[in-house]
Amino acid sequence: MRVAVHQPQYLPWPGLFDKIDHADGFVVLDNVQYQKNEWQNRNRIKTPQGWQWLTVPVHYTFPQPLREVRVAETDWQRTHWRTLTQSYCKAPHFDRYAPLLEPLYTTRWTYLADLALAGMERLASALGIRWAPRLASEMSLTEEPNQRLIDICRQVGADHYLAGSGSRHYLNLAAFEAAGISVDVQQFSPPVYPQLYGPFEPALSVVDLLFNCGPDSLSRLRASRGALLEGRLP
Repeated sequence: MRVAVHQPQYLPWPGLFDKIDHADGFVVLDNVQYQKNEWQNRNRIKTPQGWQWLTVPVHYTFPQPLREVRVAETDWQRTHWRTLTQSYCKAPHFDRYAPLLEPLYTTRWTYLADLALAGMERLASALGIRWAPRLASEMSLTEEPNQRLIDICRQVGADHYLAGSGSRHYLNLAAFEAAGISVDVQQFSPPVYPQLYGPFEPALSVVDLLFNCGPDSLSRLRASRGALLEGRLP
């Protein structure tokens, strides 16, 4: 069994869904420290004026765990939905997916992790990817980063861990080998596809791919997938 582990993100880029699609199981790392100015509460879309951040305002206290970070009570939902609608209403498949995403902007959210997970679930469904995550916060785990991942693999019965390409900065292959767990490294390049508003902008939120490519989105995502690197880091 191959398991992937990742923090929840707001409207993630296609690479995260490639990771989910490539794994047999997925664990949401919701008990690590919230990271300001990262991807947990924001992502990029494309507008007529170019790419733009959509950022969910939050209240947090350093070093608060992600699962405890609260969504600020502002009119961000109305602003985000208006921006998405204005930016993508002319996209070929906006009408197909707008009803699936709109509830994210009409539901009152208390915690960022709940919002991010709800969005990931809806986007995975739109792509046609199986979504059956487990929460790291419900497991008994070690704090040390490498051992925590090994603990997760053991608790879900995985003998393969699917790492991101950036894992070379922190992953200890020897520790995984000693635990009898093989490490596979994701190789993914953002798909290139027909896009609104001029020259192609890579690595946007997956909503850009869905609104522009519709049912072909998953095949385009998979076509950008390289072979896994087994047992070595790039």
